[in-house]
Amino acid sequence: VQLVESGGGSVQAGGSLRLACAASGYTASVNCMGWFRRAPGEEREGIASIGSDGTTTYADSVKGRFTISRDNSKKTLFLQLNSLQPEDSDMYYCHLLTSGHCTFQNIGDYGFWGPGTQVTVS
Repeated sequence: VQLVESGGGSVQAGGSLRLACAASGYTASVNCMGWFRRAPGEEREGIASIGSDGTTTYADSVKGRFTISRDNSKKTLFLQLNSLQPEDSDMYYCHLLTSGHCTFQNIGDYGFWGPGTQVTVS
């Protein structure tokens, strides 16, 4: 399994970004996927998940501002980030969950993740 994130960058507070995660090496439609973020030296924070049936869950810190989606035909996962704030500055990682319930709390646990993409909000 290979996951590669893209779309990060630097934006001003209130701005938007769209992250993408290109995936390969697995059956796209049958897995739970999500996004987590982590700043250096800090704990990982699972922020969004999406199941094979399209069911989504979000952490309170991003609910109403971030939207997770997936295109199974292209094996691509997306995260739309709106109303960004400085506290959203982090490295963002795409995750394919291989064990456990498909909820944002489990994103970042068992499975695979990519090298990450940096989001900086000033």
